[in-house]
Amino acid sequence: MTAHGAALRELQHNGRDLVVPFDLGAPIPDYRGIIAAPWPNRIADGAYNWNGVIQHLPLNEADRGTALHGLVFDVLWEVDAHGVDALTMRCTVEASKGYPTSLELVVNYRLASDGLHCSVTATNTGAATAPYGVCPHPYLIAGDFPMDDWMLSFPATSYLAVTPDRLLPLDLHAVEGHAFDYRTSRVIGATQIDHAFTGLGTAPQLLLSDPAGTHVGMSWDEGCPWLQIHTADKADGSAHRLGLAVEPMTCPPDAFNSGTDVVVLEPGATHSVRWRIFGG
Repeated sequence: MTAHGAALRELQHNGRDLVVPFDLGAPIPDYRGIIAAPWPNRIADGAYNWNGVIQHLPLNEADRGTALHGLVFDVLWEVDAHGVDALTMRCTVEASKGYPTSLELVVNYRLASDGLHCSVTATNTGAATAPYGVCPHPYLIAGDFPMDDWMLSFPATSYLAVTPDRLLPLDLHAVEGHAFDYRTSRVIGATQIDHAFTGLGTAPQLLLSDPAGTHVGMSWDEGCPWLQIHTADKADGSAHRLGLAVEPMTCPPDAFNSGTDVVVLEPGATHSVRWRIFGG
């Protein structure tokens, strides 16, 4: 782990990487392993209407004109407690021009025999009601074969179509008969994905398998009814398809504008979600 972004920097099983790592003390590439809060994914133009007030967030995705992955991915979290197999960190989101109240965020990582367990808890410490969402951002690695050869399965029944230029949401479509239907495990191949999925059912789980017999998986609680999948395609070839970004989300892209599944945090209210990464 690293205090920068409360990011999962490295995770191994039997000496094999389960997530795409990055060097200690180096800048975090491609948001690897960060906690995205108080919203996941992107907000169009960094603007949204909350309780009749137009909020304006900093635009950190300049080419698409969006506010991406929240306010805490590039801050130092404070280590609250640590042990051999557990770590707790916290940070504060201050009320600002773009966000209406202050939050306290606490992330807990715990290593067990069945994988790495993580939880994120947000508490509204301010005086105003706040919109909220969260997701992790690991890039999973199934094994030594290229991503095109990995087998992928997850139970989504629908995917969210997006605009080709800014990746902003359009409408939901059934995965039935589409290249994005991974309800039954099959090879990823050359398919490029950077979309949100829903209709995940109860006790959702994603499994990614390598032809050599190794695998990595992720499960999460029902507080995350959305799942962003990104095959990490890079036009310049750098870090091209090194790992599959798997992001269980409490709400879809641009949720502060659509209102879809936004968590409304009243002053003093608390919200928690959990997920797990496992390998074999």
